[in-house]
Amino acid sequence: MTALLSSEELEAALRRIGVERYHNLHPFHRALHGGQLQKFQVQAWALNRYYYQSRIPAKDAYLVARLPDPALRRLWRSRIEDHDGHIQPEGVEQDGGIARWLKLTDGLGLDRDYVISTRGILPGTRHAVDAYVNFVRDRPILEAIASSLTEMFSPTIISERVSGMLRHYDFIGPETLAYFTPRLTQAPKDVEFALAYVKEHARTPEQQEAVLEALRFKCGVLWAQLDALAYAYVSPGHIPPGAWRP
Repeated sequence: MTALLSSEELEAALRRIGVERYHNLHPFHRALHGGQLQKFQVQAWALNRYYYQSRIPAKDAYLVARLPDPALRRLWRSRIEDHDGHIQPEGVEQDGGIARWLKLTDGLGLDRDYVISTRGILPGTRHAVDAYVNFVRDRPILEAIASSLTEMFSPTIISERVSGMLRHYDFIGPETLAYFTPRLTQAPKDVEFALAYVKEHARTPEQQEAVLEALRFKCGVLWAQLDALAYAYVSPGHIPPGAWRP
């Protein structure tokens, strides 16, 4: 990039990345939503995706630790609570996204302790997710925040996922997919802050390009996880040693 984009142009460029690279375009996801997978393949997806869900609070904790302003830390801390859960003032424990994802794996017949152990996840899943956590830990704050902007595109994929899976799989019910409903309101809230921050703080062409590259990187993290699933559980069906076998 040689010219500074306006904030509107920068947002448009970010959104184009989603149109071109978001993982709703991946053949595995299209098969998942379209009812073309067998139950063991849906189980493999839920099992491996748990590792991603479980590491989101860790990457957010790394970022909170680096934020210089208490107000920013308070805003970002809500993401950790969204996934880890929290204790309400009256002492009632409120489930977060991780607990709701375990209800999905429970509903699919996977052993909860085995899921939590992450022993059976694919090497490709582990490497992709760990790369994302390390990116947020190590890269400049602006890039770390920009990498979260895949959430701009998540409401569409969540709607497709819920409607498609309920329509096509008789082993899935609304309670199994309880994880996704809160994300329809949480994700837009998170995006509002992150997008405003990126548009305000990417003040040079170099910073704007770094922001765009951060979002491309995150799209690649999500895409790589599906590549690993497709290779192991669809075609050619080569399951690595130690990974879950149906």
